[in-house]
Amino acid sequence: MTTTLAGSAFDSLRLDAVADQEALRRAYELPGAAAIRKQMTELTEQTQRLIGCSSLVLVASADAEGNCDVSPRGGPAGFVSVLDARTVAIPDATGNKRLDTLQNVIATGRAGLLFFIPGRTTTLRVNGRACVSTRPELLSQLTAVGKPPASALVIGIEEVYPHCPKSLLRSGAWKPEQWLPADAQPTSAEVTLAQLRMPELTIADIEQREAESLKYRYE
Repeated sequence: MTTTLAGSAFDSLRLDAVADQEALRRAYELPGAAAIRKQMTELTEQTQRLIGCSSLVLVASADAEGNCDVSPRGGPAGFVSVLDARTVAIPDATGNKRLDTLQNVIATGRAGLLFFIPGRTTTLRVNGRACVSTRPELLSQLTAVGKPPASALVIGIEEVYPHCPKSLLRSGAWKPEQWLPADAQPTSAEVTLAQLRMPELTIADIEQREAESLKYRYE
């Protein structure tokens, strides 16, 4: 006989979830000395160069109530500017105008970054204080996405940590021969149509909107 659990799978699993840090640590070996030592509080010449090669960064933030968000930012390699060894600035190219990340940063003054370089397995984690700047002299420097942005996300670095490459190696993210065929996944338009829950719209309507939006991806 199958018993149906009330609520979601999460509601069931959290009943006996790991309750504290001591219990969590008992499930793992201790980290190696290098894994601890390589955490720094500022950028080296090498990590500055790595950021200069990155064309994709994920931005993690949370609002005052702890609701979390991770949002991608992309541009030509080097679109994130290193202002000094403890400060980076990300131009805010026009997106959906929800401003989730920027509103979270204004609420908490914190953010985390994860830098990627296409075709490479190195990733770089940068965490710290954060603010949103509209200072003209800063924005005039941040034109890699086509024109000065309306604002910039500025990170005051407190932690710099180069991750090991295992996650990208396991994922085969940069190996086309391991990618799923296009028809194995729903299209962007199909996902959006289901999310909108508007019966009067069609896949063709959404595809047209997406095509028009992508024409102006740098604006």
